[in-house]
Amino acid sequence: MIKSPPKYLKILTRIPSSIKFGSLFDFSTTSPSIFPLPNHFQPCIQQTADQIIHHLSHHPKPEISIFFHKGFSEITDETVGRALHAVWLKGSTHLATFHMNTLINMYSKFGKFEPARYLFDTMPERNGASWNTMMSLYVRAGSYPDAVKLFRDMGDPGIEPSGYMVASLMTACSRSNDMMYEGFQIHGFILKAGLLWDVFVGTALLQFYGVYGFCSSAKSIFDEMPVRNVVTWTSLMVGYSDNGDPVEVLNVYKQMRHEGVGCSQNAFTTVIGSCALLEDESVGHQVLAHVIKSGYETNVSVANSLVSMFGSLSTVKDACYVFEHMVEHDTISWNSMVSAYAHNALWEESLRCFCLMRLVHGEIDSITLSIMLSVCGTSNTLKWGTGIHGLAVKLGLDSDVWVSNTLLTMYSEAGRLEDAKELFEGMPARDLISWNSIMAGYVLDGKCLDALKVLDNLLKMRSTMNYVTFASSLAACSNPEFLAEGKVIHTLVIMAGLHDNLIVGNALVTMYGKCGEMGEAKQVFQKMPKKDLVTWNALIGAYAENEDPDEAMKLFKLMRVERTPANYITVVNVLGACLAPNALLIHGMPIHAHTVSTGFESDDYVKNSLITMYAKCGDLNSCSYVFSRLLDKNPVTWNAMVAANAHHGDGEEALKLFLEMHRAGIGLDQFSFSAAQTASANLAILDEGQQLHCLATKLGFDSSQYVTNAIMDMYGKCGEMDDVQKMLPEPKMRSRLSWNILISAFARFGCFDKARETFHDMLKLGSKPDHVTFVSLLSACSHGGLVDEGLAYFNSMTKEFGVPAGIEHCVCIIDLLGRSGKLSEAKNFIEEMPIPPNDFVWRSLLASCRIHGNLELGRKATEHLLQFNPSDDSAYVLYSNVCAKSGNWDYVENVRGQMQLRHVKKQPACSWIKLKNVVSSFGIGDRSHPRTRQIYTKLGELRKMITEAGYVPDTTFSLHDTDEEQKEHNLWNHSERLALAYGLINAKEGLKLRIFMNLRVCGDCHSVFKFISEIIQQEIILRDPYRFHHFSSGKCSCGDYW
Repeated sequence: MIKSPPKYLKILTRIPSSIKFGSLFDFSTTSPSIFPLPNHFQPCIQQTADQIIHHLSHHPKPEISIFFHKGFSEITDETVGRALHAVWLKGSTHLATFHMNTLINMYSKFGKFEPARYLFDTMPERNGASWNTMMSLYVRAGSYPDAVKLFRDMGDPGIEPSGYMVASLMTACSRSNDMMYEGFQIHGFILKAGLLWDVFVGTALLQFYGVYGFCSSAKSIFDEMPVRNVVTWTSLMVGYSDNGDPVEVLNVYKQMRHEGVGCSQNAFTTVIGSCALLEDESVGHQVLAHVIKSGYETNVSVANSLVSMFGSLSTVKDACYVFEHMVEHDTISWNSMVSAYAHNALWEESLRCFCLMRLVHGEIDSITLSIMLSVCGTSNTLKWGTGIHGLAVKLGLDSDVWVSNTLLTMYSEAGRLEDAKELFEGMPARDLISWNSIMAGYVLDGKCLDALKVLDNLLKMRSTMNYVTFASSLAACSNPEFLAEGKVIHTLVIMAGLHDNLIVGNALVTMYGKCGEMGEAKQVFQKMPKKDLVTWNALIGAYAENEDPDEAMKLFKLMRVERTPANYITVVNVLGACLAPNALLIHGMPIHAHTVSTGFESDDYVKNSLITMYAKCGDLNSCSYVFSRLLDKNPVTWNAMVAANAHHGDGEEALKLFLEMHRAGIGLDQFSFSAAQTASANLAILDEGQQLHCLATKLGFDSSQYVTNAIMDMYGKCGEMDDVQKMLPEPKMRSRLSWNILISAFARFGCFDKARETFHDMLKLGSKPDHVTFVSLLSACSHGGLVDEGLAYFNSMTKEFGVPAGIEHCVCIIDLLGRSGKLSEAKNFIEEMPIPPNDFVWRSLLASCRIHGNLELGRKATEHLLQFNPSDDSAYVLYSNVCAKSGNWDYVENVRGQMQLRHVKKQPACSWIKLKNVVSSFGIGDRSHPRTRQIYTKLGELRKMITEAGYVPDTTFSLHDTDEEQKEHNLWNHSERLALAYGLINAKEGLKLRIFMNLRVCGDCHSVFKFISEIIQQEIILRDPYRFHHFSSGKCSCGDYW
């Protein structure tokens, strides 16, 4: 006969709230108002352990009746578990080690870590399971360092760590993201203990090395594992996926199928995600077939991945089909569908789906908001982004690190870096993605130094960094100014073991290429164990940027030999390498033919690159032809055409295109304004430049660094130094381009000392000079006659600053020496130049021969100049002037005869002035203007006025063999004087006159303008193709040295 259980055991079947606990392990029954016990309860509590076990074994609750065999492991209710524990405590019965282990596990399962640790510490005897249980508790609680410390404290030699224990520790090192070296030590222990054969240990090792980005090490461990299961294969794929190598994910998947290993849910989701990243629709459909064959098409997680994949492949209809045929939808399902719309720029559909999700599903999370925010990083969609930010605040999700990270990216991409900084500084918690996001924001905004400071902070905090961190920091060094820092980061990459990472390798190739270190870029490229299309494009683009079309083409051909398929970026880069007329015939046109045969000609970016390529090679007709054939012209196409005309010197056409673009309602951007302002600067037309400045401000583009620099350059070339300095950022905030523009503006304005001071201020603030800086600086020295300083700067350019001498620098030095009369030194310099002289070199020497009348050297310079272009009219004219100045009129006639024989026509002199929005142009002795009579009358008045003031005509500038009176008469027919007379007739009093001419101003006209500016107190700006002359109070900004 089985006795009925004691009454005190019946409390285990009653309502849990009827039990009252005091301290951790005190079981109290002293509250009659809650649960009054009968008087015979206390005697019953003294029953023996056998009786307790007997009664428990027959308890109606299964989790209690199997206590003897299972311990506390089956307890699902915390209160029942604590009551059961109390029974043993009140009965003064010691629990066996097995039961203690299950008790510890039970408390840890319910999140009661302090009681669990107390029980572990007070255990009279422990076995391996005890240590395993406690370590697992720490791992579940996120106390990863405590788990490793406990492993180190385990000193019982009789206990052998099990595979389960070691796998748990490796999981702790993986999840912490900050215990890499501890993981290495545990790996050493695994090898020593011979535990690599354990499939769970091997899989945990794979996960660890994948988390820390050591994919090659993970692959080595995988290859050494004697036993693998589907989790092992999946872990390797996840490692590659997390480190941005989807190609290798698919390789592992193919090997997995070849070995007959079936895929799990996680394996399928990883592979499908990689197909999405690669945008490989063919492989994606093959994986879909495998999913259906394996019966996973109804699995929610797999279906969610399929929706995401089809969204990435731009097949939104397929994504909708999968979504609509899913048996059930969870939050991830809806997020995937919203993401599919967002990825394909279907903004309204994504918002509609988002609203439907809130209505039907009723639940959104941080991922939902992050997806919506991720597509709001443009000026057009930012208003939606700020609205979603407000919703995040309302729902209390704004402090979520995932949402905050996406907000950082959104504000950075929208050009709102200050908002991103404010958000970052206010984040209650930051992870590595937060730091990476703000670093990327600084890089995007061109604030490279701030980006490197973020890296410095991460290093000081000893935080773990991943491939994204290094890729962003290397992008911050993609400028010769930060080459040294880039090399340091390269060292850190090697120390971190990430030198084999594909994305980091691509970033290194790009960084060295943009810094002009093509040897280093090529070396990194050759050492990379794996290369993808981005790798090839990075190196080809680097050769293009460094103006080496031959190497770019050679690499492109090698790429085709290795059967690496090109994309539109490849073609754009190769076209970008063609910068000169000779490259057009050798490379440019064949590549154009290749784009037609491969179908790339229809790509918008390729079309734009063709326009730019033809423009840079000097073939504006072909450029216009490509543009005219385009049916759908997007803003980038228009920008390319505006920039092409500006670059080719047809600024008027560039501005007309800009105006047409604006009137057609085509969206203007920072590149539109930059190109248009370049055209205004080259034409030196202040009115149009000011109008563009106003429009840029109205549309919110005045904060763009590109636009600001273009506006500064325009004001500088129009002689408005006050406006240039108003636009300047604070010295510490200036980019190198801003410094260059300021130096160039001072040089052009005749402020040579200020140009030099600005250069030294630039150095003091840590900004490193580049090729353009020294062109501006040497130009200032040349125009100012600062021979010694110019030569010193030229020498320091290569020796101290590592800037290689370019043809522009050499032209400046020849001009510097030639103008100062050191023609033999100029000739010797040409003979010793590090690069072959071009037409600009010989033209500069010939111009100096004209100034100093060196007939013999002028003849040699002319011969060299005509070798480049036998029809160059400027060569004949300059040499004719040399002959005329030295009085060799027979030579002059001979030169003119040669021009007639070769059908070379001299470019006629022309000057023009703009008054009241009307441009009036004049040639030599021009009498076609409606107000000709008044113009010549005014000239007569001016001539009389300045003659009385002491003007004496310099007839050496009248290059005809005539008498002095005729020569003087010829001088007063010069086009610039006609334009000046017309300006004085029509301009309002006090208005600054701006006159432009297509040839260099003659010395006598320069003297006339000085006299007039002093006598009538008139400011005059004269701009010729070579110099800028600002006449005021009888003085010129050039200091009479031009």
